[in-house]
Amino acid sequence: MKRRVTKAVFPVAGLGTRFLPATKSVPKEIMTLVDRPLIQYAIDEAREAGITEFIFVTSRGKSALEDYFDNAPELEAELRKKNKDALMETLKTTYMDSGAIAYIRQHKPKGLGHAVWCARRLIGDEPFAVILPDDVIAAEKPCLAQMTEAYAETGGCMVAAMRVPDEKTPAYGILDVEADTLDRKISVRGMVEKPPLGSAPSNLAVIGRYILTPDVMNTLNDGKAGAGGEIQLTDAIAKEIAHGRPVTGYRFEGERFDCGSKAGFLQATVSFALARPDLSDEFGRFLSEIVPVARAAE
Repeated sequence: MKRRVTKAVFPVAGLGTRFLPATKSVPKEIMTLVDRPLIQYAIDEAREAGITEFIFVTSRGKSALEDYFDNAPELEAELRKKNKDALMETLKTTYMDSGAIAYIRQHKPKGLGHAVWCARRLIGDEPFAVILPDDVIAAEKPCLAQMTEAYAETGGCMVAAMRVPDEKTPAYGILDVEADTLDRKISVRGMVEKPPLGSAPSNLAVIGRYILTPDVMNTLNDGKAGAGGEIQLTDAIAKEIAHGRPVTGYRFEGERFDCGSKAGFLQATVSFALARPDLSDEFGRFLSEIVPVARAAE
């Protein structure tokens, strides 16, 4: 019998150097798309997928993350005083129940695989999800919820997958698939982390959503470095295939934004702003006016 996925690991120890100087004092995960930080999108997605235990793998300088999910009695009192009930309800979405969230330190940046391994004692012998907040996915049904439904049928390990241009495959973990069908669920026979240009087995890239078995932690215990001299999560998942355990790529519905890059972050900001009823008209008019001006200036 397959166990429900109720735990999720959020690797948030990175320094966010691509967003300096902002990230000198503000964790990248607190940077906002419109009026919600990246980490809130990730938490909301996890909640809608049935996650009840949240494990943050952090590093020095990330205390603002802990503060964000804490209660804010002074702010609540001010909102009540001014009868701002709608804002009060919004504020409540940022709160986490006592004991629902745990913070673990990754003392050295040794890669995504190492960050996930840091959570091993809290994972125990249960399947778990991994969510990378940099990957924001706009979808009618949240990506992780899509995956947990599919996982109930497949078991094993599951990774979110999407097609990327051939020239971008060296930036991703790439799936080697038995048959590149149009099905949502794709049987995986291998995975390659950041393959050299022209050597990728497909153009199906692993995106920042995973459902993993606790067996992956046993492989990560070896601490073997892979691409870039880091401990790669894709290498550990590939070992599952070598051991005869199933790994499935899940081609999710929705649009993914790479908010780990400046261009992706700006694209997400525009897209999410246009999707907001309270902003779309005014912001849409602004874009329609400024785009022709920008093109004329080229």
